[in-house]
Amino acid sequence: MASTKRLTADALAEALMQRTGHAFADRQRLQRALTHASARSSHAGVDYERFEFLGDRVLGLVVADMLLAAFPNAAEGELSLRLNALVNAEALSEIAEEIGLPDLIRAGSDVRGLDGRKRVNLRADALESLIAVLYLDGGLDAARAFIHRYWQPRSQAIGAARRDAKTELQEWAHQAAAGAAPAYRIDGREGPDHDPLFTVSVKVGQFAPAIGSGRSKREAEQAAAAALLMREGVWLNEGSAA
Repeated sequence: MASTKRLTADALAEALMQRTGHAFADRQRLQRALTHASARSSHAGVDYERFEFLGDRVLGLVVADMLLAAFPNAAEGELSLRLNALVNAEALSEIAEEIGLPDLIRAGSDVRGLDGRKRVNLRADALESLIAVLYLDGGLDAARAFIHRYWQPRSQAIGAARRDAKTELQEWAHQAAAGAAPAYRIDGREGPDHDPLFTVSVKVGQFAPAIGSGRSKREAEQAAAAALLMREGVWLNEGSAA
């Protein structure tokens, strides 16, 4: 991820117009949205986080509406699984990479060197910030056009939604561990209050525990349950039930 210190607000807007299809009117706001707190003075680092907050809500609304139209016969549970698969940090990070957003994020040198989960979260946050600016600059139509452009193909590529991991693990545990119930434990929590990262482990009977992480306790529990199911061969890594 490169710093955008050499890019003017106009150059940044031009680069993102090619990626989003939107001509930004407020170019200073766009620049603020893609400037991480690590690259700003301590008194001026709040916009980035506020943009993330708004972008997350706009994305969820548009994707939920898109799924309702695309899958008119799907039950609420299936729609929720599809939604989670499209708006989680991993999906956002992939789309951010696809449009070249990491190279346009202005961040301090310590943040630019992040890897693993923290890098995924940073890219996801930046994409949410971009969506917020699209919404503020061009209204819901501008945000919707961008989201449909990159999320709709993914929504169609996802096969039949996999069952809820915790439910699947509960049923498997009943058969494989003589009725033992999965036991979840929060092993860690890091990050700011508005964007925490939870680490959870789950253990079933005498089976070794599995670990998962997520931006909520529920997401981390689902990740841990899925990790155990894949490790034990109940689920295949590519996403199909065994």
